[in-house]
Amino acid sequence: MAVSIIIKALNEERRIAAALESALAALPDGEGEVILADSGSRDRTIEIAKQYPVKIVQIEAPAKASCGLGPQLGYQYSSSSFICLMDGDTELAPDFIIEALKYLEANPRVAGVTGHVMERNNESLEYVRRGLRKTAYKAVGTIDRINCGGLYRREAIEEIGYLSDRNLHSYEEYDLGVRLRAKGWTLFRLDRRFVYHTGHSANAYKLLIKRWQSKYIRGIGELLRSATGKPHFRMLFAELPELRLWMAVYGWIIAMLLVLAVLPTGIALLIDLAMIAAAVALMSVKHRSFSIGLYSVTAWFFHAAALPLGFFTPRKNPAAMIESKIIQENKH
Repeated sequence: MAVSIIIKALNEERRIAAALESALAALPDGEGEVILADSGSRDRTIEIAKQYPVKIVQIEAPAKASCGLGPQLGYQYSSSSFICLMDGDTELAPDFIIEALKYLEANPRVAGVTGHVMERNNESLEYVRRGLRKTAYKAVGTIDRINCGGLYRREAIEEIGYLSDRNLHSYEEYDLGVRLRAKGWTLFRLDRRFVYHTGHSANAYKLLIKRWQSKYIRGIGELLRSATGKPHFRMLFAELPELRLWMAVYGWIIAMLLVLAVLPTGIALLIDLAMIAAAVALMSVKHRSFSIGLYSVTAWFFHAAALPLGFFTPRKNPAAMIESKIIQENKH
């Protein structure tokens, strides 16, 4: 029942020590391995990690950082029958892996198990808004994806060909989940802690711009491209309400452009501004917060603009070996 714990990281010098220590402490009877999968950190992440008995692997050109690349990078260097994924800004609950292994042993068609993600950042509007969402995948029981990592069977991953799609800048865990479910596997959330997450403390609007620059918000378009022509393509529209939201936003934008094209400029601008103000007001009432309402509408436009950019981005073979090097083998 040995476990390979894969920690994906990029510039996590402030949090990586805590992540590594929690992973090492959580290895059942000290058996297994901890792998730091680094996507090209330019801070002290690698320097700090070298102080721990872990394997360190890092991408090399032409590989470029993405959320989907990190898990697959660690996976290609792992050796255990069970794979635990976690982020470099999280700390693994000490008893999670033991309980998750028990559940997987008792349920042979479950491909992956997770638990609750305990957020430590409740200040940023992005995380406040995220916490308000009532999404099915947060529930205890059978779920459609495992967010923020969890424990997976290698057997299930081998059946679908690869762990994580290197082309995805987000939605990589949903993509993994939908590919597993298309093969008849299931995913499960235990009613227990999985990790403690310390998210970004930056201003929400700065974080939104950063995610635009890092291509993070192109993930939904990249996901659509990856699923095109696949059996699970229709599942995306049934399971991802944001897709329906972006379609509505496109309709809204088209309506505002038509108003500009048909009516005198001054009147058209007033009508368009009124439409935007109405949307902000509606979201403000829904969340009982003007700041969240304004941020929500702003984020809609960013995501709607990013979707086609992600969809038309050329893809690399997700099953091919990622260009990388071993910086440190496990040192005991």
